[in-house]
Amino acid sequence: MGEDEKRQAAEPAGDPVQDPPPASEHDSAPPASEAVAQEDEKAPPSPEDRIQELAAALAEAEDRALRQLAETENIRRRFERERAESLKYAASGLARDLLNVADNLYRALKAVPDGMRDGDDAAKNFLTGVEMTEKELIAAFQKHGIRRILPVGETFSHKEHQAMFEVEGTGKPAGTVVELMQPGYIMHDRLLRPAMVGVAKGDPEAVEHIDTTM
Repeated sequence: MGEDEKRQAAEPAGDPVQDPPPASEHDSAPPASEAVAQEDEKAPPSPEDRIQELAAALAEAEDRALRQLAETENIRRRFERERAESLKYAASGLARDLLNVADNLYRALKAVPDGMRDGDDAAKNFLTGVEMTEKELIAAFQKHGIRRILPVGETFSHKEHQAMFEVEGTGKPAGTVVELMQPGYIMHDRLLRPAMVGVAKGDPEAVEHIDTTM
């Protein structure tokens, strides 16, 4: 036998590997609190809890439905209001374009001398034609809710009139419209153009002047 073999036989063998002891049932079981929690998670909700959940879900769905219905109604009302206003003021653009025509007819009739109305038939027929044209135009305006503002003799209004100057010695109360330079026009409740007027001037110490700045 060689020396290496003798040396290996003389050395003591290592400790045998021991298997760990088998786990007991007590060691493998989860804690009692975790077991109860697992049982609670697996347990179905009670009928009372389920009823409460369904009632809450139903209330939430009803609230959403009511909010959506209210929003839809508001949109419908806003659309109807805008549509009504659009139809109401649909002719405003055309009316503004025709105001110059109305102004020219108004000035032409105001410039007619008194003797022309008693003149020959041709002059009277021409004047009658101009008057009829103006009447037809004003009637067309009125059909669409457009009213002409002729405020001579009325009290000055910042909403409908534009003061161009003040007139002294009129014998009228201060702020009274005494001259009309250009008629104004209003469509329903919307001002198309203010009337340009001259107003009576009162006592400067007692009455405030009308603002005639443009």
